[in-house]
Amino acid sequence: MQKQEEITEQTRKNLIEAFWSIYTTKRIDKITVKEITNKAGYNRGTFYEYFQDVYEILEVIENLSLPTLDELPPLVEVNSNSPTIINSFMTLYHEKYKFYNHLLGDNGDPAFQRKLKNSLKSSIILALKNKEEIDLEEIDFMLEYILSGMIGILIYMFQQKPNLSEEKKIALQYTLMQGDMVNKLQKMLTKQP
Repeated sequence: MQKQEEITEQTRKNLIEAFWSIYTTKRIDKITVKEITNKAGYNRGTFYEYFQDVYEILEVIENLSLPTLDELPPLVEVNSNSPTIINSFMTLYHEKYKFYNHLLGDNGDPAFQRKLKNSLKSSIILALKNKEEIDLEEIDFMLEYILSGMIGILIYMFQQKPNLSEEKKIALQYTLMQGDMVNKLQKMLTKQP
């Protein structure tokens, strides 16, 4: 039984990888199930055992690309003046680069930006839930602003491909985000319950 589960999971991964390799070069509305199955080495029937259509595969990839709370790097380091939120965001960017490069790029899914922002926002709010005297509405607005800026910079980097070192990218983001809002959020994150 274990062997069958491994084969099933491998087949699913192969279909996803075949779709992804086509999707990075072609708009989704131009991708056919036949193309995916030919590339993966399966028949159309096998495809439909796993997915309803090509849009479902894209949704699966997007969901796999959204960070879970466990995957999210630590947002704060106690007794640290470093731009931890930005470092965490850049770490996440590196781990998911293969997908983010395209999903947030010109030919990606415009809805993915909102999905990513909401996923990150939910994770940060979850990390704050045990803190006393937290105004969740205020946090929501702050995170919307901060994450919009960070995701906007990522999108710009994918489009422009600036030749900056990682240290310079982090320093630049930190400089751009170094305002009362980021400092206030950082204090909230380090505040003990």
